[in-house]
Amino acid sequence: MIDISQLVTDKIPGNYFSVDAYLQGDIEFGVIENRSGSRLLAIPETLLQGLHAALDEEIGSSAGVVLYSCGRWWGRSFYRRLSEELENYYGKPITQMEMIEFLQCLKECWKAHGWGTLRVDLKYYQQGFLVIKITNSPFAESAITNNRPGCFLEAGVLSAFFSQLTGQSLHCTQTSCESMGAEGNYFVLGLEERLKSISAWLEEGHDHATIMELLCRNQTLVTV
Repeated sequence: MIDISQLVTDKIPGNYFSVDAYLQGDIEFGVIENRSGSRLLAIPETLLQGLHAALDEEIGSSAGVVLYSCGRWWGRSFYRRLSEELENYYGKPITQMEMIEFLQCLKECWKAHGWGTLRVDLKYYQQGFLVIKITNSPFAESAITNNRPGCFLEAGVLSAFFSQLTGQSLHCTQTSCESMGAEGNYFVLGLEERLKSISAWLEEGHDHATIMELLCRNQTLVTV
């Protein structure tokens, strides 16, 4: 029989990223913190635009490589901090969380930081690919596309984050971008060798759905 008094005593943790609890600040001192006391930095849109413009002016096509590397450094730090905070709050490592619970946390985390709306698509998991869709991305708004998806910083963050989570070295390639009129930013995660063909397919003008079809077809040809 269920002990009702025990149910009342045992508090079930709510959403760690709840808007009314996660962000805290002191306007007088210009300080923003999350509920664990970690400092947060508000980045103005003009700074992001200036960063992209300056890199494009100084190093041209290599800007994407620099931003991707910065994103990977950021992603490793982000994973470490998020892991510690969620473990302290929920009482278990994120590697022991149910998949749906973890994905919901990641979605809420992305939104709470103002990075847009994130959705993880596991449809291609058996083929060795993970697809991330992000909409309303501030990084896409400031990206310089040069007729190519330009969210290299986000791609680097996702690459490092999911590499740490899975224990595998995963690469991340963007296949569509809001800055080019797409309805969302799609990112494909997988082993780098398997994603190399995406660059050529983007040059040929293929959309995300076609690229995923080609990727899966190639994977089938390799494994058969």
